[in-house]
Amino acid sequence: MKRFSRRRGVAGLEAECSGMYHCKSYWSPEQESYKNHTWKRRKRSHSRDQERKHRHQPYWESPKRSRSRSHDRGSYHRKHNEKHPNERKKSEDFCPCYSDSSSYSSHSHHPQRSRDREHRRRKKRREHRCRKRKTRSCSSSSSRSRQSSKRERIAEDDKDGHLVCRTGDWLQDRYEIVGHLGEGTFGKVVECVDHARGKTQVALKIIRNVGKYREAAKLEINVLKKIKEKDKENKFMCVLMSDWFNFHGHMCIAFELLGKNTFEFLKDNNFLPYPLPHVRHMAYQLCHALKFLHENHLTHTDLKPENILFVNSDFNMSYNERKKCEEKSVRNSSIRVADFGSATFDHEHHTTIVATRHYRPPEVILELGWAQPCDVWSIGCILFEYYRGFTLFQTHDNREHLAMMEKFLGPVPTSMIQKTRKQKYFHKGTLIWDENTSDGKYVTENCKPLESYMLHSATEHIQLFSLMRRMLEYEPSVRITLKEAVAHPFFNGLSQEERTLFNRSSSRDLSR
Repeated sequence: MKRFSRRRGVAGLEAECSGMYHCKSYWSPEQESYKNHTWKRRKRSHSRDQERKHRHQPYWESPKRSRSRSHDRGSYHRKHNEKHPNERKKSEDFCPCYSDSSSYSSHSHHPQRSRDREHRRRKKRREHRCRKRKTRSCSSSSSRSRQSSKRERIAEDDKDGHLVCRTGDWLQDRYEIVGHLGEGTFGKVVECVDHARGKTQVALKIIRNVGKYREAAKLEINVLKKIKEKDKENKFMCVLMSDWFNFHGHMCIAFELLGKNTFEFLKDNNFLPYPLPHVRHMAYQLCHALKFLHENHLTHTDLKPENILFVNSDFNMSYNERKKCEEKSVRNSSIRVADFGSATFDHEHHTTIVATRHYRPPEVILELGWAQPCDVWSIGCILFEYYRGFTLFQTHDNREHLAMMEKFLGPVPTSMIQKTRKQKYFHKGTLIWDENTSDGKYVTENCKPLESYMLHSATEHIQLFSLMRRMLEYEPSVRITLKEAVAHPFFNGLSQEERTLFNRSSSRDLSR
């Protein structure tokens, strides 16, 4: 039975920072006989559904350009002479610049000559104004004048609290908007030129002018500061914050400009899975990045393909004979972890629910508390999605989610069932689940043991599924740690170049 996936609610951007857009939904490209079940298509997150939904309206009315003082001189002197007729002759006697020098006479009061002088004054003023207009449109000062005008415009929000902005606008007299990268519930991401740092290109995340999002952004800024303190050499593949500021109630965070996120690339590639060498390289980087965070008492809590960005998403195109379609292959599989808006330190309050649904571990669903192993489960789900091109757990219901887990991984451990407060999902230590309902039949037909999704019986494929199985252990205490994960045999196939993770350009100064 076909049905569409109820894909995740938004938690990050992210697009974040690298690009985000309209797209078609595609069915899973895999057609192997033993995997013939029709998967529910993912329901796109709010951030995806809203991509480019809002048309950007001009939001700043250009103020009238202030006139030069020289334009007002004539009117000033006319008023002055009307109020003080006896002063006019004295002025002309001692300051001939008030009249036309070519016909000036301090004792002349002939009406015709006065009219001629006034006519010549008006003609000169017209010529002066023409010269000023030409200068504004042609000289280098004209661009500065236009920039200054744009910098002085008043910020305007739309009805949802998003900053209304357009290409060419300036923020903080420093960041010039040159493009739009994406939009989500948190706000929007724009591409900017940083004129204070040699016209460096940056991604500027502009948070909605709404209290809860503003406070969340402050927490994210705090996390990014800590990461920067601990990773002074920019080694551990976390996205770099170069600056932050408050712009009329909008918290703004400037990041290094990266490529597309890994979900968007997958979507643009018709959900064709990543090649195994790319999966291995991305997995290795993910494990190292999250190992660094965990060692510094931090849990990301919202890992998903949308929050993992390619450093450069340029690709090669080839024809896939087996799939009978064009296939994109990213040239460089180097990645960065982004969106720390939900990241939590060990000493901070841990909310009951974390992680986007499809990457949420069982301890969160059963409200048993969570810590760093939460991220490890999410990585396991992400690797499956990279490998097969579709989400492992395509559901939005807790009970169905647990039923899928049991089909993929076996029964939920009795110890976890006994501890949970969610006893409504169980009866006598067994999950309450009717396989005769439409949902029950769907799960039975489409959810098979994890190993049945292996595309090849080669050793490296077996090693990948061995690693995923360790990451998808029910019990957090039994789940593999990332320190153990980076030593897994699956990563023996990495090239020496792929093992050299710390390849940021040292010439890029992104310090504030």
